[in-house]
Amino acid sequence: MTTRWPWISMLLSIIILVSPLGTGVLRDAFFSGELLSRSIAQPIVFIGLAILISICVIEWLVRSIISKRRSGGATTS
Repeated sequence: MTTRWPWISMLLSIIILVSPLGTGVLRDAFFSGELLSRSIAQPIVFIGLAILISICVIEWLVRSIISKRRSGGATTS
């Protein structure tokens, strides 16, 4: 592992947001002309974004821990 960036989860997040389902939910949440549709879709979008961001943070933490353990060097008895 050469980088600490959470590229796997960021790639997954981009794929989810660009998919037809993701763009439809985003469009309903922010560009819908109907207030009821916006008020239903906005919390769903914010919760989904919070989940995707937390997955990125968890992957970054795991990669940091693994990187620190590998850089410490292995000692043999």
